[in-house]
Amino acid sequence: MNPMYRDHRRRALEALRARGAAALIPTAGHKIRNFDAEYRFRPDSDFWWLTGFGEPDAALLLLPGLRAGTADRAILFLRDKKREEEIWTGRRLGVAAAKSELGVDEALPWSELWTKLGELLKGYSRIVYRSGLDEARDRQFHQTLAKLRMQTRIPEPVPLEVLDPAPILHELRLFKSPGELAVMRHAAAITAEAHAAAMRAARPGVNEREIDALLQYEFLRRGANGPAYTNIVAGGANACILHYVENDAPLRDGDLLLIDAGSEVECYASDVTRTFPINGRFSREQRALYDVVLAAQHAAIAEVLPGRAFTAAHEAALRVLTTGLVDLGLLKGPVDAALKDETYKRFYMHRTGHWLGLDVHDCGAYVVDGGPRTLAPGMIVTVEPGLYVADDDETVEARWRGIGIRIEDDVLVTADGHDVLTRAIPKEAAELERLCERRVAVGAS
Repeated sequence: MNPMYRDHRRRALEALRARGAAALIPTAGHKIRNFDAEYRFRPDSDFWWLTGFGEPDAALLLLPGLRAGTADRAILFLRDKKREEEIWTGRRLGVAAAKSELGVDEALPWSELWTKLGELLKGYSRIVYRSGLDEARDRQFHQTLAKLRMQTRIPEPVPLEVLDPAPILHELRLFKSPGELAVMRHAAAITAEAHAAAMRAARPGVNEREIDALLQYEFLRRGANGPAYTNIVAGGANACILHYVENDAPLRDGDLLLIDAGSEVECYASDVTRTFPINGRFSREQRALYDVVLAAQHAAIAEVLPGRAFTAAHEAALRVLTTGLVDLGLLKGPVDAALKDETYKRFYMHRTGHWLGLDVHDCGAYVVDGGPRTLAPGMIVTVEPGLYVADDDETVEARWRGIGIRIEDDVLVTADGHDVLTRAIPKEAAELERLCERRVAVGAS
């Protein structure tokens, strides 16, 4: 039993008690890829945060003790062991082992969820439940509530209000515990090794798909679940497509390669982007733009501090990027006018970061009380400025066209500053060129 998940449940139950609410948190269902082939199962992030349990067909019911002398209860509904089905679909934990293995207070068969839920919810006027993810499950949930509400003669409150998990669970998830940080540091370390391997393997003539495969191989062989999201392996002008995932073009001499890839460990994500020369040497124009992006990232990371607004990093990066574009002649000055008129958006059209955790674009509000969120210890953000000059942009000289650059790191807000979790991955231009000189064949160690 991992005590981290027990502590997460304790924190959730305290938040629920303050609202007089119970919570039903189901895991994800199987997703069909095509015909009868399923995607590999991945549990719902809220459910995983509370349980660390990775099987489908399960739900956690949290019942805080609302009156003196009543205890908190965490009840897990899950599939029981069934040998005939396990032969086809794999081993199951089973109801009997769930209490000791997961540390929940009670474990009941999945088949009893809808028959017992109504009785268990008596005494609670509110329930936390996220609708819209599974139509059949939503229908059963609301039918259960409707039947319960019709029992007008019972003396206890029944749930008349359904609350979304975001203000409760998602706010808790935003602040990472020491156990979560240990897992995310592990994910960052695996990602560092994978990016280094890709830099050593990339060269003219190699296909993007080979680097994609190498990244996945490095993630898996080093203990990750796999990639936290679909890898982006974008050579040349493909890097100007922000979410390019085809990963099937040959790498060309003289181009840059942008890799946006992060491993997932125990469902926790890393998220890293590096851009480097395929032939091992930046051209003059590539280096000029790269230096601007790197300077913008340094300026943005410097703003990741407790008490700073979440938007401060983006604003710092934006000024450096815009100044660089003006200095290089890609934008007309003055800088303040370019910022006001947003003419930089031709070359930089996204924000500079997002929350990171169990989801790559993790949960948590960015705006609080009408203003930008203030950073606090335990939050993790990405910092990812970039510049993208489309290959068909005839408003700039041909020497600049088709250059796409992004640099991204994962940054933890600490009590007295920040900690770049992915700092082991080279990003200074000279470092990248040195690493790229140590070429090896794809797949070699």
